[in-house]
Amino acid sequence: MHQLIVSPYNGTFLVARPGARKGMQIPRTMYGQVASIAESSSTLPDWLLDSARTAWGLDLAGVPTRDAVLVRPETRLGYGRATYEINKGCNFNCEHCYLAERKFEGLPWEGKARLLRMLRDAGVLWLQFTGGEPLIDRDFIDAYALAHRSGMLIEILTNGSRLHRPEVIELLRELPPHKVTVSLYGATPDSFGSLTRKPGAFTLVEKGLIAARKAGIALELALIITKHNAHELDAMRALADRYAACRTEYGTISPTYSGTPEPLAVQAPGFLDKTSVFKGCPAGHTFFHVDPHGLATMCKVGRENPIDLMAEGLEGLLRLPGIADAQMLRTGGCGGCQLSGTCRVCRPLAKAYQEAKAPLNTYCQHGREEVQ
Repeated sequence: MHQLIVSPYNGTFLVARPGARKGMQIPRTMYGQVASIAESSSTLPDWLLDSARTAWGLDLAGVPTRDAVLVRPETRLGYGRATYEINKGCNFNCEHCYLAERKFEGLPWEGKARLLRMLRDAGVLWLQFTGGEPLIDRDFIDAYALAHRSGMLIEILTNGSRLHRPEVIELLRELPPHKVTVSLYGATPDSFGSLTRKPGAFTLVEKGLIAARKAGIALELALIITKHNAHELDAMRALADRYAACRTEYGTISPTYSGTPEPLAVQAPGFLDKTSVFKGCPAGHTFFHVDPHGLATMCKVGRENPIDLMAEGLEGLLRLPGIADAQMLRTGGCGGCQLSGTCRVCRPLAKAYQEAKAPLNTYCQHGREEVQ
């Protein structure tokens, strides 16, 4: 099993270690040097041996290159990141969910394996498994293992309810993820249950947090702030600090990606995210999203004109930048807005709010002080 990954990434070249946040950028000449001996019994170049010791405390002296490093080839498609919605099915029924439907369906294993190999061949280095709830998919463990062994750095976006299972913990120990992000929906069983509409959800999630901590698996907690839990935000922060390496807070609740308004009812007044000014996005150019059926779109929200990778193969991705650019045009309710130059909402998301007939105060982040 490889200890390091050497890979092209968006016009650069990186060295990364699975399960570690630290990495390094290298010039093309160093990439070529390692690539030329990738399948050999030669030992690693001195510069890489020294860097591995410094960055990760890793001693690879005497280890054949073929056993130490996985070298990923250059590809003509420059997609460094992707999200894979392995299944929309979920064992929670969250009131704020942005998915219009949560059908438990998708590709058979052979299709999933073919799709993951296409993602690899598209250049994807960072891959996020999402859902629905990815850990309930019958093929998740095999899909994760294939992606990891293909040289991808993996994030799992999960509700944490299956994290305690021995087969999951063992998988993450053996094949370390780049990141595991667990959504936190409250600090008590009552708040958790009212939002997820799943009795016992809080107990399941805390059981997973405890198991991950005992196994040494670093977590990031995403605190989802709603009317059900805003009153216990400090307790949510304390819970996150107890179990996670870091935490992020999200207070903006979106409609479904298809533009229906139901999730907006749980937004807590006064917790609209103060994100940075939207100045563009690489979605569709260096990043893309794939749904359970292998349909590729610019992102999770902008799902217009999907490309059927299972029918078209990687050639279909050549059309994605143009599709993405068309969705980024500010039309409809945002057309002619004098504040569009300092808007904090991307166009596909703004379109979903407009189709949901959402009040401006649920997503438009311009305050009076910014207008002056």
